[in-house]
Amino acid sequence: MTHLQKLRLASVRKWVSLNCCENRVRSPLIPFQPIGYFCNAPTFRTYSTNGASANENSESSDKTSSGKGRNAVRISYSIRKEAEAALLDYLHGTRGLQFTDAENMSKNSPRFLDKLLRQVDIEKEILAKKNNQKDIGRAIVRFLRYHPINEFEPFFESLGLNPSEYSPLLPRSLTFLTDDKLLVHNYTVLCDYGIARSKIGKIYKEWTEVFQYDFEVLTSKLKAYEELGLSQSTFGKFIVATPCLLIGDVNVEFVKVLEKLQSFGFKTIWIEGNLSADSSHNWSRMLEVLSLFSEMGCSTEQLGQLIGQHPDILFDGSGERTLSLIGFLLKFGSTKSQLCSIFLQFPQIPVVKFVSNLRQCIMFLNEIDMNVAEIGKIVHSHPLLLGSCSLKKTVSLLSNLNAGKKRLCTCIQENPQVLKNWVLGKRVERIPDSGDDLRSKIQKIKFLLDAGFVDNSDNIKEALKAFRGKGMELQERFDCIVKAGLSPEDVCTMIKISPQILNQTKDIIEEKIDFLVNQLGYPISTLVTFPRYLSYKIERVQLRTLMYNWLKDHGTADPRLNLSTIISCSDKCFVSSYVNRHPSGPQVWEDLKNEIYSKN
Repeated sequence: MTHLQKLRLASVRKWVSLNCCENRVRSPLIPFQPIGYFCNAPTFRTYSTNGASANENSESSDKTSSGKGRNAVRISYSIRKEAEAALLDYLHGTRGLQFTDAENMSKNSPRFLDKLLRQVDIEKEILAKKNNQKDIGRAIVRFLRYHPINEFEPFFESLGLNPSEYSPLLPRSLTFLTDDKLLVHNYTVLCDYGIARSKIGKIYKEWTEVFQYDFEVLTSKLKAYEELGLSQSTFGKFIVATPCLLIGDVNVEFVKVLEKLQSFGFKTIWIEGNLSADSSHNWSRMLEVLSLFSEMGCSTEQLGQLIGQHPDILFDGSGERTLSLIGFLLKFGSTKSQLCSIFLQFPQIPVVKFVSNLRQCIMFLNEIDMNVAEIGKIVHSHPLLLGSCSLKKTVSLLSNLNAGKKRLCTCIQENPQVLKNWVLGKRVERIPDSGDDLRSKIQKIKFLLDAGFVDNSDNIKEALKAFRGKGMELQERFDCIVKAGLSPEDVCTMIKISPQILNQTKDIIEEKIDFLVNQLGYPISTLVTFPRYLSYKIERVQLRTLMYNWLKDHGTADPRLNLSTIISCSDKCFVSSYVNRHPSGPQVWEDLKNEIYSKN
């Protein structure tokens, strides 16, 4: 065995030993292959660089083995350049890669270079020979001579991919780049076509099969598009924005979209300018958007003008947000002709902002408790207004406008344009007092004076605080109780005792009186001595009276208790004072409660 073979064997054994400790060794059933990792040096050192940060796990390991970086040495720019030159010499001179490819890999893979420097005992070299930077390069060359690297790592990083992106893409059975002839061939074809190397990584990540094409297949696909009249530089930009164009035959949807846009008068360079290299485009969806606008009644001239003023309607998300907006408006009753009119008057804001504003306005209308039907009417009749308004938060508006939710609903329904005054960045003016509150208060005072209250007395002040709703409603509820069989004088007495009984609607008051007289069998005069009965829910009254009757039948309750005594006390007091007197009382109480409340 030669000296060189012994060195290689020793390096491999060392690699196995160190990687087993890091749980990186492969399954015993799989033949060992030292691929994708550097052979580790006996000692790790830590240092910082001006380039990309090293892998966090590696940094953690380095700091642990070097006393948390106490003696760390900073790698200078000149040392980094020497490392790049050494890697270039290895890739081009030793491995035989094309010079331009080797240069791109050495200069545009900073993370890999950091990883390489960590494997070399570089700190020792720096401390020993501070003034001779070339010795650093020689140390790296010497390291690479005996430690094979996975060339796919710097290759993929130089194409614009991060380690987290290219790690799953690393070939499992290959170490040297030239071993994957189809990859190198198709990569070269794209480079020769004028596509920047830093953009090729995106193509590889999204459509790896492009780099598995047999020889001349990719070239023939590129020529097929050129025959449609697209230049090399033009189609190269389309490829970066939409790598799927290289999959299968000529993309029919792509061709149709180009033809439509060109028929509107747009030049290819304009189309290029609206494509994003950072995201892929769905030409099928874009064609669907254009076709849908035609179905809505937009003429070629109108559609061209619309796309020219708002290109994001077509290009942002390949028209996905536009389709979402159209579907949203259709649900609120907009017709195709109305949609056409809406888009032809579209405000000068991005469609994504328009959709956001529209949703925010609908949420605001919902938060102020506007009726669902009324919200639908406003969305249907004023979509452009809602999409143009970036409203302040609901809490802020309620505070600044000094108005309640009901008042805001009325104000918006009468004039939706007021929403323009409540947008971000604009000072909010208080809503002018309509005088309704004052008129309602005057009506309440008049009603109370007619009922026998003394003006400016404590009783009338307490009653005013207790009343809710409008003043005109009080007389209607008063008359409802009189109609049930009580005199106006008796009802006035009831109101003085419990003014809150008039806070309920006429229908609820009638329902409670009917239950008292026809279900419980009490005379209507009971209300005079116990007006608070009208303040309790029917379920509470029913539960208490049924339980009281059961206890009375079983001889554990006084049969002479008043209705007020049965109903007024709290549940806890009622249970402890009456229900618990009978052994079966608690169970009967729970059964009655479940039965009564489950019906409602």
